[in-house]
Amino acid sequence: MASPVVVGATIIAALYFGREIFIPIAIALLLSFVLTPLVNRLRRLRLPRLVAVGVSVGLTLGIVAALATLIGIQAADLAGDVPRYRATIERKINGLRDSPVGHATEYVANIGRALHGGAKEVNNPEGQPPAPPTPPPTPPGPEQPQAAPKPVLVEVAASPPGPIEMLSTVLSPVMHPLATVGIVFVVLLFVLMQREDLRDRMIRLAGSSDLHRTTVAIDDAAKRLSRYFVVQLALNAAFGIVIGIGLYVIGVPNPVLWAIFAALMRFVPYLGAVLSALLPMALAAAVDPGWNMMIAVAILFVVLEPLTGQVFEPIVYGQSTGLSPFAVLVSALFWTWLWGPVGLLLSTPLTVCLVVLGRYVERLEFLDVLFGDRPALTPVQNFYQRVLAGDAEEVLGHAELILQQCSLSSYYDDVVLKALELAAQDAARGVLTARQKAAMRAALAELIADLSDRSDAVAAASGDGEEGACSALPMGPTPEALSEDWTRAGAVLCVAGRGFLDEAAAAILAQILEKRGLGVRTIPFAETASARIGRFDPGTARMVCVVSLALDGEPTHLRRLIRRLKGRLPGVPILLGLWLAQDDGASRLAGGPGGAAEADGQVGSLREAVEAVLAQADATGAAGTGAAPDGAPDPERGAPRLPASADA
Repeated sequence: MASPVVVGATIIAALYFGREIFIPIAIALLLSFVLTPLVNRLRRLRLPRLVAVGVSVGLTLGIVAALATLIGIQAADLAGDVPRYRATIERKINGLRDSPVGHATEYVANIGRALHGGAKEVNNPEGQPPAPPTPPPTPPGPEQPQAAPKPVLVEVAASPPGPIEMLSTVLSPVMHPLATVGIVFVVLLFVLMQREDLRDRMIRLAGSSDLHRTTVAIDDAAKRLSRYFVVQLALNAAFGIVIGIGLYVIGVPNPVLWAIFAALMRFVPYLGAVLSALLPMALAAAVDPGWNMMIAVAILFVVLEPLTGQVFEPIVYGQSTGLSPFAVLVSALFWTWLWGPVGLLLSTPLTVCLVVLGRYVERLEFLDVLFGDRPALTPVQNFYQRVLAGDAEEVLGHAELILQQCSLSSYYDDVVLKALELAAQDAARGVLTARQKAAMRAALAELIADLSDRSDAVAAASGDGEEGACSALPMGPTPEALSEDWTRAGAVLCVAGRGFLDEAAAAILAQILEKRGLGVRTIPFAETASARIGRFDPGTARMVCVVSLALDGEPTHLRRLIRRLKGRLPGVPILLGLWLAQDDGASRLAGGPGGAAEADGQVGSLREAVEAVLAQADATGAAGTGAAPDGAPDPERGAPRLPASADA
């Protein structure tokens, strides 16, 4: 099997050497995306496909012919006025010579001439003038030779060209563009007529094992591309019309020509707007004896182009093309090198097609990763990469970005803790150094401290936010509904396991519970070790939450920790929060001797832990008022029932 590099090089070589064929095909395919909505609308009017396609292609051909005629007439008119424009430009140049700028330029030129003269003096240090050339010696002899005869001028008159030669001379410059246009419309007719058959073949190439998924992907990609190209064409045409009207009002000659030119150049990324403004500005400078017209043209483009690109484009079809700025620049350079100026015009549409294809075809996913504007990493991966580098500022910036779309608790649950699970897995594999662990702990501590004063208002999930970054956690009872026993400091003890990230996980749980109105206290693992458990002061704790990511070390240490806590806090319910990305550690803990049955309940996420603590507080308050809800006090233990353990 050929390597991807060889395959890619072969494809690029074929596109380069076969550009005379591939350029018309590419233009036809892009036009098919533009005309497909029109063909479908005509089909809904009960017109046969042949008639619908013929009307659409005929209308397009008529528009192209009309634009070409307008361009030809305007260009001929502009060429006839070139001598007059040249005289105006010469007068302006002479005026610049008499201005301070011209004097400065002349001064620089004099310095250059002086330096050049000094170089000549160096080569001729004595300053002697060059000797005149010596005439050739006269041959000896008494008789002088006769003067040579004068040459006779011979004039060759060419015969007037015949009708065939004249026709060939006139048509030869336009034969190649006409042939290209003919190929484009022949291919366009074929693509529109055989659209369903081509779609089926694409499905077969993309993968026929899952017809439903492939069909939906191909249809969705076609609709997206059609919508994008139609909107872009309409927006660029509107831009050209407004530019033409503005130039007509300003008084620039041939405004129709520059309107068409501006509309076409908007397909070119970055350089298109600049190039479309340069030629009208130069013409304005050649027409107007002063500079007011050129300044007015510059103001027109400077105002209209940012307004179109930064205001109307995002409103009409979202954040532009779906390409990253890097992809737009690279694609412009690549297609210009490959196909010249035509490639520059087609660079953005062709790259959009490739990116959309990469989103739906698994083998071409690298195109979407390289050139798409979607984040290359998920929010969880992004956070882990930043915290692994120990960059607290980057971590906080990432948090601020996501917190614009969701609540603090959902950010912790869906992003931070999942990233900590990835870190715990890497630590269990031994790939994290002690320095990296210390940097992660410091960055997490700074993040939690910075977010401590942020409210936990639940934000509505937004489709514009980062995927997986928004899911509301339960609010539970209001702080006013909680009994005083649960609101005093230390009512809930958040005890960390011995993993290097367990203390941060316990601090996160404590912060969220505190924002729900509960009194909390974070306990490091060292305070509950075997040597210090006797001196541990639990205070007036109503509940204990043991939090661990469980992969950093043998999970059996949690069973021993729970036994010590039960001995020190008899009758107080203990909840085990075991937050794992995989279930193997939880299964080992639950399946061992005693397992998670040592605890009164076990949860696997921050969400479940908050739900369990709030339910416990709510049930205790209800029991105090004589109610008997689900989760009422257990008659044997006198404490509400917690979520069942994994082995229950």
